[in-house]
Amino acid sequence: MGMKPVTLKTVAEVTGGKLIGGGEDTLITGVVRDNREVKDGYLFVCFPGARVDGHDFAPKAFELGASACLAQRELEDPAGPYILVEDTFTALKALAKYYRSLLNIPIIGVTGSVGKTTAKEMTAAALSAKLNVLKTTANLNNEIGVPLTLLSITEEHDAAVVEMGISDFGEMARLADMVRPDICIMTTIGFCHLETLGDLDGVLRAKSEVFEYMGEKGVAIVNGDDEKLGAFDPGVRKITFGYGEDNDWRGVNVRTDGTEGVLCDIENPDGTFSAYIPAFGSHMVLGALPAAITARLLGLSDEEIERGLLKYAPVGGRANVEDTGYIRIINDCYNANPNSMAASLASLSEVEGRKVAILGDMKELGATSRDLHRSIGVLAGQYEIDSLICLGAEAEFIYKGFISGGFETEAWHFPMKDAMFSVLPRLIRKGDTVLVKASHSMGFDEVVEELRKLK
Repeated sequence: MGMKPVTLKTVAEVTGGKLIGGGEDTLITGVVRDNREVKDGYLFVCFPGARVDGHDFAPKAFELGASACLAQRELEDPAGPYILVEDTFTALKALAKYYRSLLNIPIIGVTGSVGKTTAKEMTAAALSAKLNVLKTTANLNNEIGVPLTLLSITEEHDAAVVEMGISDFGEMARLADMVRPDICIMTTIGFCHLETLGDLDGVLRAKSEVFEYMGEKGVAIVNGDDEKLGAFDPGVRKITFGYGEDNDWRGVNVRTDGTEGVLCDIENPDGTFSAYIPAFGSHMVLGALPAAITARLLGLSDEEIERGLLKYAPVGGRANVEDTGYIRIINDCYNANPNSMAASLASLSEVEGRKVAILGDMKELGATSRDLHRSIGVLAGQYEIDSLICLGAEAEFIYKGFISGGFETEAWHFPMKDAMFSVLPRLIRKGDTVLVKASHSMGFDEVVEELRKLK
């Protein structure tokens, strides 16, 4: 089964485009931007790009069965109908907004500075115990990914979980205008994108644009331990979660099962139930709580929520734990900011045996970058990490922060990877648990590769 049926005539109307080549009553069954994903009945969106221009792939899309193309320049001798618009980017968003208005299933928006992908994945996992759920795939959480996600909701889905990522003011409003979430999860307000958003109040202001696009029955699920969110009035019903006593839903009695998983009790207005999350790090509880609240709002029982959370699996390079036979690697090189770095160090500190942290630069922190890096070094010392290895220009300040605390454990700083790789076999011992974390652009997957070679 595909999308709810939309005719080419309607697509042209809602995008303000001109249908060329007839086929007004042709039904569209899917919308894609990559010609390799085209199937019979799909609409292929031609995006102009710096390196490749989607318009050049229109013939291939028709060949693969596309019913039509959405284009912003005239196509030469097209093999089927196309809709000509001023701007395909704007047109895609208009089409997604219209398609959202046809849907009568609950749409859950997930945003926040840290932990939104975890919360998205956990919410989808919890709901999957009872419902057929569509969720954002990979990191399609921006102004191209969000409309494509909405347009991939089919007639057989019972709910959709849509991740919404932003880096500037006004962006959330444009996303929320399409998503119009019935439930919105906000994980934390943290030190992300300070270059454009200024300070934490700016981050809150940018992210909370979403609440203006929720109906009167909307529900905001927010981290009540977060100083900014705890005090914030979203203008819709608000349910808080966290560890603090004032929260509506609380994670209590949290205990880790080595690097295998986390156990906790979830206290809520209706009682308490236990959950097991099969992933590393006690901070995972802060993903499970909003997932549990969402599932409860959609009618799932405690037992169904527990069963759903067991299906959770980390995505990509996010806190995957692997045992090489020589060491255990906590591979968390997908992204990094001060909040997530602190959470990872806290989780590392709970592990048995010798603990090593290989930390790299955290990007996009603006003027406060050095101070924030330094504070992570101090934190690593307080958590009694046995060996701290810092790699990168900004990471030198993590090292300096660690040294300034007078901690007597090992600490190293390397400006370049090659220098670190040459001594790595001497710095890592058999049986170590090694956390690898940095901003994605640091390419720390190479560090993980080197660690895998150690014997």
